[in-house]
Amino acid sequence: MAKDNNKRNRNNDDGAMTVEEAGRKGGEATARNHDREFYEEIGRKGGEATAENHDREFYEKIGKKGGEATAENHNKEFYEEIGHKGGEARARQDGDNDDNNRERKMSKSEAGRKGGKHSHDNDNR
Repeated sequence: MAKDNNKRNRNNDDGAMTVEEAGRKGGEATARNHDREFYEEIGRKGGEATAENHDREFYEKIGKKGGEATAENHNKEFYEEIGHKGGEARARQDGDNDDNNRERKMSKSEAGRKGGKHSHDNDNR
C-alpha cells in the first residue's frame, strides 16, 4: 500500500493533488489566516517542547552539525563580514564611544579579521 501511495504522489495521472501540492496549499491557507504572533507562539511552544525532550548533548550535536554545514558553504570573506557585523553590533550594545572602553577593546575591523581567520583555521582538518 505504501508503494501505491508513493506512486500516486509522484504521478498525478488520476487528476488528484499530490502530497506536495496539498502541503503547499495548506501552508498558504494557514499563512493567510494567521499573523506573526501565531507563528511566534507555535515556535516558542515547539522550542519549549524540544527543550523538555532533549539534553545539552543534543543541542551541542546539532550546533556542531550546523556549524560544519555553514563552514562547507561559506568562505573566509563570509566569516570576516559576519565577524565585522557582530563587532559593530556588540560595540553599539557596549557603548563603544566611551574612551575607557576603547582602551581595553580591539577594533571592530581587527575582531572581524581575527574571527574570519580563526573560523577558517578549522578548514584544514
